[in-house]
Amino acid sequence: MDGKQCCVKVSVQPSRGLVDEKFVVLVQNAFPGFQLTVHAHHQCEDGHGWEAFGHYTADATGTVNVSEDPSLGGTYSGAEPMGLLWSLRPVPGSKPGLRMRKKNVQTPMEITVSVYQGHQTEGFVDQVPLTGVVVERWYMAPGVQRIPISEDGLTATLFLPSGPGPFPGLLDLWGSEGQLVEYRAALLASHGIASLALDYLTPKITMETGKMVDNQYFETAYRVLQQHPQVLGSRIAMLGLSFGISVTLKMAVYSQVVKSQLCGAGRRWSTLVLRRTPGRRCWPS
Repeated sequence: MDGKQCCVKVSVQPSRGLVDEKFVVLVQNAFPGFQLTVHAHHQCEDGHGWEAFGHYTADATGTVNVSEDPSLGGTYSGAEPMGLLWSLRPVPGSKPGLRMRKKNVQTPMEITVSVYQGHQTEGFVDQVPLTGVVVERWYMAPGVQRIPISEDGLTATLFLPSGPGPFPGLLDLWGSEGQLVEYRAALLASHGIASLALDYLTPKITMETGKMVDNQYFETAYRVLQQHPQVLGSRIAMLGLSFGISVTLKMAVYSQVVKSQLCGAGRRWSTLVLRRTPGRRCWPS
Protein backbone atom coordinates (compact mmCIF):
# COMPACT_ATOMS: atom_id res chain seq x y z
CA MET A 1 0.00 0.00 0.00
CA ASP A 2 1.18 3.51 -0.80
CA GLY A 3 1.19 5.52 2.42
CA LYS A 4 0.81 8.75 0.45
CA GLN A 5 -2.58 7.62 -0.77
CA CYS A 6 -3.77 7.38 2.82
CA CYS A 7 -3.64 11.15 3.40
CA VAL A 8 -2.03 10.41 6.76
CA LYS A 9 -2.33 13.20 9.32
CA VAL A 10 -0.45 13.83 12.57
CA SER A 11 -1.42 16.14 15.42
CA VAL A 12 0.30 17.03 18.70
CA GLN A 13 -1.67 18.43 21.63
CA PRO A 14 -0.81 20.72 23.20
CA SER A 15 1.27 22.14 20.35
CA ARG A 16 2.88 24.58 22.80
CA GLY A 17 3.80 23.76 26.39
CA LEU A 18 6.55 23.07 28.92
CA VAL A 19 9.22 20.49 28.14
CA ASP A 20 8.00 18.26 30.97
CA GLU A 21 4.32 18.61 30.08
CA LYS A 22 2.79 15.45 28.66
CA PHE A 23 1.49 15.68 25.13
CA VAL A 24 -0.64 13.49 22.86
CA VAL A 25 0.71 12.54 19.43
CA LEU A 26 -2.07 11.19 17.23
CA VAL A 27 -1.63 9.72 13.75
CA GLN A 28 -4.85 9.32 11.75
CA ASN A 29 -6.11 8.29 8.32
CA ALA A 30 -3.62 5.47 7.83
CA PHE A 31 -4.67 2.09 6.48
CA PRO A 32 -5.50 -0.52 9.16
CA GLY A 33 -2.35 -2.47 9.98
CA PHE A 34 -0.17 0.14 8.28
CA GLN A 35 3.41 0.15 9.60
CA LEU A 36 4.83 3.59 10.25
CA THR A 37 7.58 5.44 12.09
CA VAL A 38 6.87 8.49 14.24
CA HIS A 39 10.00 10.65 14.25
CA ALA A 40 11.01 13.71 16.28
CA HIS A 41 13.83 16.04 15.25
CA HIS A 42 15.31 18.99 17.11
CA GLN A 43 18.00 21.37 15.87
CA CYS A 44 19.97 22.72 18.83
CA GLU A 45 21.19 26.30 19.06
CA ASP A 46 24.72 25.00 18.45
CA GLY A 47 23.63 23.62 15.09
CA HIS A 48 23.65 19.94 16.03
CA GLY A 49 20.65 17.76 15.27
CA TRP A 50 18.92 15.36 17.66
CA GLU A 51 16.33 12.72 16.84
CA ALA A 52 14.07 10.09 18.39
CA PHE A 53 11.64 7.69 16.79
CA GLY A 54 9.28 4.83 17.45
CA HIS A 55 7.81 2.07 15.30
CA TYR A 56 4.05 1.65 15.30
CA THR A 57 1.27 -0.29 13.58
CA ALA A 58 -2.05 1.44 12.91
CA ASP A 59 -5.11 -0.10 14.54
CA ALA A 60 -8.36 -1.15 12.84
CA THR A 61 -9.37 2.50 12.49
CA GLY A 62 -6.05 3.52 10.93
CA THR A 63 -4.98 5.35 14.07
CA VAL A 64 -1.84 5.42 16.23
CA ASN A 65 -1.94 7.09 19.64
CA VAL A 66 1.65 7.45 20.84
CA SER A 67 0.45 8.06 24.40
CA GLU A 68 -1.21 4.63 24.59
CA ASP A 69 0.10 2.37 21.82
CA PRO A 70 3.39 0.53 22.26
CA SER A 71 6.42 1.32 20.16
CA LEU A 72 7.74 -1.89 18.59
CA GLY A 73 11.26 -0.51 18.20
CA GLY A 74 13.31 2.61 17.59
CA THR A 75 14.99 4.76 20.23
CA TYR A 76 12.40 3.58 22.76
CA SER A 77 9.95 0.70 23.07
CA GLY A 78 6.65 0.09 24.79
CA ALA A 79 3.98 2.64 25.64
CA GLU A 80 5.99 5.81 26.27
CA PRO A 81 3.98 9.05 25.97
CA MET A 82 7.16 11.15 26.24
CA GLY A 83 9.49 8.79 24.39
CA LEU A 84 9.90 11.23 21.52
CA LEU A 85 11.51 13.67 23.97
CA TRP A 86 13.43 11.68 26.55
CA SER A 87 15.07 9.39 23.98
CA LEU A 88 16.38 12.19 21.76
CA ARG A 89 19.93 11.38 20.64
CA PRO A 90 22.45 12.99 18.26
CA VAL A 91 21.72 12.20 14.63
CA PRO A 92 24.08 9.65 13.04
CA GLY A 93 27.40 11.19 12.07
CA SER A 94 27.45 13.74 14.88
CA LYS A 95 30.66 14.30 16.82
CA PRO A 96 30.92 12.33 20.08
CA GLY A 97 30.27 13.78 23.53
CA LEU A 98 27.42 16.12 22.64
CA ARG A 99 25.08 17.36 25.34
CA MET A 100 21.71 18.91 24.60
CA ARG A 101 21.38 22.15 26.55
CA LYS A 102 18.99 25.05 26.02
CA LYS A 103 21.03 28.24 26.12
CA ASN A 104 18.34 30.82 25.52
CA VAL A 105 15.41 29.93 27.76
CA GLN A 106 13.39 32.84 26.39
CA THR A 107 12.89 30.97 23.14
CA PRO A 108 11.27 27.54 22.72
CA MET A 109 12.68 24.22 21.64
CA GLU A 110 11.19 23.61 18.21
CA ILE A 111 10.58 19.94 17.53
CA THR A 112 9.42 18.57 14.19
CA VAL A 113 7.22 15.48 14.59
CA SER A 114 6.96 13.54 11.32
CA VAL A 115 5.49 10.27 10.11
CA TYR A 116 7.35 7.95 7.73
CA GLN A 117 6.10 4.89 5.90
CA GLY A 118 7.40 1.59 7.26
CA HIS A 119 9.62 0.91 10.24
CA GLN A 120 12.64 3.10 9.50
CA THR A 121 15.85 3.29 11.53
CA GLU A 122 18.09 5.65 9.54
CA GLY A 123 18.31 7.97 6.58
CA PHE A 124 15.41 10.19 7.63
CA VAL A 125 17.04 13.26 6.11
CA ASP A 126 16.98 11.58 2.69
CA GLN A 127 13.31 10.62 2.86
CA VAL A 128 10.11 12.59 2.39
CA PRO A 129 7.73 12.15 5.35
CA LEU A 130 4.06 11.39 4.86
CA THR A 131 3.18 14.32 7.12
CA GLY A 132 4.69 16.46 9.86
CA VAL A 133 4.08 19.24 12.33
CA VAL A 134 6.30 21.64 14.32
CA VAL A 135 5.65 21.99 18.05
CA GLU A 136 7.12 24.23 20.74
CA ARG A 137 8.44 23.15 24.11
CA TRP A 138 9.38 25.84 26.63
CA TYR A 139 11.36 26.05 29.85
CA MET A 140 9.72 29.36 30.82
CA ALA A 141 5.97 29.39 31.33
CA PRO A 142 4.04 32.59 30.57
CA GLY A 143 4.50 35.11 33.34
CA VAL A 144 7.83 33.79 34.64
CA GLN A 145 10.33 36.62 35.18
CA ARG A 146 14.00 36.30 34.21
CA ILE A 147 16.17 38.73 36.21
CA PRO A 148 19.97 38.91 35.64
CA ILE A 149 21.87 39.34 38.93
CA SER A 150 25.30 41.01 39.03
CA GLU A 151 25.29 42.68 42.45
CA ASP A 152 28.10 41.91 44.91
CA GLY A 153 30.16 40.28 42.17
CA LEU A 154 27.63 37.55 41.41
CA THR A 155 27.02 36.06 37.99
CA ALA A 156 23.53 34.67 38.29
CA THR A 157 19.97 34.73 36.98
CA LEU A 158 16.87 34.77 39.15
CA PHE A 159 13.67 33.22 37.82
CA LEU A 160 10.47 34.21 39.59
CA PRO A 161 7.17 32.36 39.08
CA SER A 162 4.13 34.24 37.90
CA GLY A 163 1.88 35.56 40.62
CA PRO A 164 2.40 37.64 43.77
CA GLY A 165 4.26 35.06 45.85
CA PRO A 166 6.06 34.75 48.12
CA PHE A 167 7.52 31.53 46.76
CA PRO A 168 9.88 28.88 48.14
CA GLY A 169 13.39 29.47 46.85
CA LEU A 170 16.16 27.34 45.40
CA LEU A 171 19.84 27.97 44.67
CA ASP A 172 20.73 26.00 41.52
CA LEU A 173 24.33 24.80 41.12
CA TRP A 174 25.54 22.95 38.03
CA GLY A 175 28.76 20.99 37.59
CA SER A 176 32.36 21.45 36.55
CA GLU A 177 31.56 22.48 32.98
CA GLY A 178 31.07 25.99 34.27
CA GLN A 179 29.17 28.90 32.76
CA LEU A 180 25.67 30.04 33.61
CA VAL A 181 23.14 27.28 32.93
CA GLU A 182 19.59 28.54 33.24
CA TYR A 183 17.15 26.02 31.85
CA ARG A 184 16.62 23.96 35.03
CA ALA A 185 16.01 27.08 37.13
CA ALA A 186 13.61 28.40 34.49
CA LEU A 187 11.62 25.17 34.53
CA LEU A 188 11.51 25.10 38.34
CA ALA A 189 10.16 28.66 38.33
CA SER A 190 7.52 27.52 35.86
CA HIS A 191 6.38 25.13 38.60
CA GLY A 192 6.25 27.71 41.39
CA ILE A 193 9.81 27.76 42.80
CA ALA A 194 11.86 30.96 42.78
CA SER A 195 15.18 29.69 41.45
CA LEU A 196 18.58 31.34 41.26
CA ALA A 197 20.94 29.84 38.66
CA LEU A 198 24.51 30.57 39.74
CA ASP A 199 27.78 30.49 37.80
CA TYR A 200 30.53 29.79 40.31
CA LEU A 201 33.35 28.42 38.14
CA THR A 202 33.53 31.03 35.38
CA PRO A 203 31.82 34.10 36.89
CA LYS A 204 32.85 37.64 35.99
CA ILE A 205 34.79 38.07 39.25
CA THR A 206 36.92 34.99 38.46
CA MET A 207 37.54 36.10 34.89
CA GLU A 208 38.73 39.49 36.15
CA THR A 209 40.88 38.35 39.07
CA GLY A 210 41.89 34.84 38.06
CA LYS A 211 40.86 33.60 41.51
CA MET A 212 38.23 30.98 42.28
CA VAL A 213 35.29 32.01 44.41
CA ASP A 214 35.10 31.06 48.08
CA ASN A 215 32.25 30.25 50.46
CA GLN A 216 31.38 33.92 50.75
CA TYR A 217 30.32 33.92 47.10
CA PHE A 218 27.75 31.19 47.72
CA GLU A 219 26.56 32.82 50.94
CA THR A 220 26.06 36.08 49.05
CA ALA A 221 23.93 34.28 46.47
CA TYR A 222 22.01 32.60 49.27
CA ARG A 223 21.30 35.95 50.94
CA VAL A 224 20.20 37.56 47.68
CA LEU A 225 17.63 34.81 47.29
CA GLN A 226 16.68 34.80 50.97
CA GLN A 227 16.12 38.55 51.17
CA HIS A 228 14.11 38.93 47.97
CA PRO A 229 10.59 40.20 48.81
CA GLN A 230 8.95 37.52 46.65
CA VAL A 231 10.87 34.63 48.23
CA LEU A 232 10.04 32.79 51.45
CA GLY A 233 13.29 33.28 53.34
CA SER A 234 12.60 30.30 55.61
CA ARG A 235 12.02 27.91 52.72
CA ILE A 236 15.18 27.83 50.62
CA ALA A 237 16.98 24.78 49.26
CA MET A 238 20.20 24.18 47.35
CA LEU A 239 20.29 21.85 44.36
CA GLY A 240 23.64 20.57 43.12
CA LEU A 241 24.59 18.48 40.11
CA SER A 242 27.96 16.73 39.71
CA PHE A 243 30.59 19.05 41.24
CA GLY A 244 27.73 21.21 42.51
CA ILE A 245 26.83 18.39 44.90
CA SER A 246 30.07 18.85 46.84
CA VAL A 247 29.44 22.57 47.10
CA THR A 248 25.88 21.99 48.29
CA LEU A 249 26.94 19.50 50.97
CA LYS A 250 29.80 21.72 52.11
CA MET A 251 27.51 24.71 52.51
CA ALA A 252 24.92 22.65 54.39
CA VAL A 253 27.55 21.47 56.87
CA TYR A 254 29.90 24.43 57.28
CA SER A 255 28.11 27.63 56.27
CA GLN A 256 26.77 29.51 59.27
CA VAL A 257 24.44 31.44 56.97
CA VAL A 258 22.80 28.26 55.72
CA LYS A 259 22.84 26.51 59.09
CA SER A 260 21.21 29.46 60.83
CA GLN A 261 18.38 29.43 58.29
CA LEU A 262 17.87 25.72 58.82
CA CYS A 263 17.78 26.06 62.58
CA GLY A 264 15.45 29.03 62.37
CA ALA A 265 13.12 27.11 60.07
CA GLY A 266 12.91 24.30 62.61
CA ARG A 267 13.39 21.55 60.04
CA ARG A 268 16.10 19.33 58.71
CA TRP A 269 17.72 20.16 55.37
CA SER A 270 16.59 16.91 53.83
CA THR A 271 12.93 17.48 54.67
CA LEU A 272 12.52 20.94 53.17
CA VAL A 273 9.26 20.88 51.20
CA LEU A 274 8.88 22.79 47.94
CA ARG A 275 5.35 23.49 46.82
CA ARG A 276 4.01 23.84 43.33
CA THR A 277 1.90 26.91 42.69
CA PRO A 278 -1.57 25.87 41.54
CA GLY A 279 -3.24 27.41 38.56
CA ARG A 280 -3.45 26.86 34.84
CA ARG A 281 -0.80 28.21 32.47
CA CYS A 282 -2.22 29.99 29.44
CA TRP A 283 0.03 30.00 26.39
CA PRO A 284 -0.47 32.88 23.98
CA SER A 285 -1.77 31.90 20.58
